[in-house]
Amino acid sequence: MKQRRLGRSGLTVSRLGLGTMTWGRDTDTGEAAAQLTAFVDAGGTLLDTADVYSEGQSELLIGHLLREVVPRDDLVIATKAAITPDGHYDASRRHLLGALDASLDRLGVDHVDLWQPHVYDPATPLEETLSALDEAVSSGRARYAGVSNYAAWQLAKATTWQRSWPGRAPIVSTQVEYSLLHREIERDVVPAALDAGVGVLPWSPLGRGVLSGKYRTGIPADSRAATPHFAEFVQPYLGEDSRRIVESVATAADGLGVSPLAVALSWVRDQPGVVAPIIGARTSGQLLGILETEQLTLPQEIRDALDDVSDV
Repeated sequence: MKQRRLGRSGLTVSRLGLGTMTWGRDTDTGEAAAQLTAFVDAGGTLLDTADVYSEGQSELLIGHLLREVVPRDDLVIATKAAITPDGHYDASRRHLLGALDASLDRLGVDHVDLWQPHVYDPATPLEETLSALDEAVSSGRARYAGVSNYAAWQLAKATTWQRSWPGRAPIVSTQVEYSLLHREIERDVVPAALDAGVGVLPWSPLGRGVLSGKYRTGIPADSRAATPHFAEFVQPYLGEDSRRIVESVATAADGLGVSPLAVALSWVRDQPGVVAPIIGARTSGQLLGILETEQLTLPQEIRDALDDVSDV
């Protein structure tokens, strides 16, 4: 798998990242081990998690796999904090640094490679949140700092603040939702990231699974939309506007002799500013299909057609 530099930093990561939101809940130890092994064997390095994924079970499971399956040094481990167990936002210095220590304990490591506030917390001054990133990096508990789910003005303010004084940890990445079904960030977040030299890490690059084509004729019983904890997450992308885009992706896939998933993922992977889409798979077989996308580069005429049909 090709590697890309994360923003203007010296850190390189695989141009696909492996997400672990369901690990420890819907994805058990055996399946997670199979996925991680397949990912690393394909040259993947970026492993993404968060302290709230599966109520901490994702990080615990990753910690087990680092001890038993894949060496820690083979991976670039990214995690996040700022959402409390009851769903509130807390990006205070107290909460963030305590959450980082808890993440390190669950992961069984002395540092993570990329640490990010999971959300912007309007109740906490941004400079306080950023001071926690400085402390994490200067203490060696994190190698690099990023942000997640920040609006363009929040990203611009954070990157400018961190550059304004020597010794502050620069923001090297921003993790945001981005797909053919969610292109709003092209208006402001992507230009802000490009200007600041920040790498974009898209989450849900397959439109919450809808761009795979699995929902074209209904909701499969084994899909995330059929589960109580993901149904509301997927539902917004099951409307008529989304259906038109999905059908266009399917048409392009038929013409190229590949899957709709491959077309949709290749499109977002090669958008300006994007470093590594974060992909999640239900099974290792599904992941292997996703990893085959590495071989696909969309012809420009197909990219143009998809741009037109999904234009924001």
